[in-house]
Amino acid sequence: MAGQPIFFSGQGFSLLRDKNRFVLPSALRSTVRESSGKDVLCLAKFPEWKCLVGFGLSRVAEFEDELDREQARADAAGRPFNRVKKAMALYTFQQVPFDGSGRFVLPEGLARLANVEDQLYFQGVGQFITIWNPEELYKMADDPELEGAIEICRSAAEAELVKAKKK
Repeated sequence: MAGQPIFFSGQGFSLLRDKNRFVLPSALRSTVRESSGKDVLCLAKFPEWKCLVGFGLSRVAEFEDELDREQARADAAGRPFNRVKKAMALYTFQQVPFDGSGRFVLPEGLARLANVEDQLYFQGVGQFITIWNPEELYKMADDPELEGAIEICRSAAEAELVKAKKK
């Protein structure tokens, strides 16, 4: 549906697999594919948390409107706004291809920014996906708004680790 907003919902978990690849969960894969028009996930560092943010290429078309809104809010509040700095944050993302099964290689620089090791937790949150090293998410246990995500992550991690041991 052209022109319809894209929203990400659902969760998933992936262990690092052969050839240094993770798997984009099927619950999110088709929405990324729809948003990008191809098998490409855009990844960047989340500005406030030690995690990554993922989205499809269609989101890039919204960046200038987002910058305009932030500029207008800053102007109305009499606050300074550095448009170039904010644009740099928005446009500093990498296009990461994935195959038909969702397998992708996480660029090393992004992995370092989010402290990623051998596990990823994916959480759809509307306009984008947050992607976590589970240990970084667990550190936020004092935030009651993240309690559900933390418990879903723990359960998914346990299930995947049990499956991996059976192999």
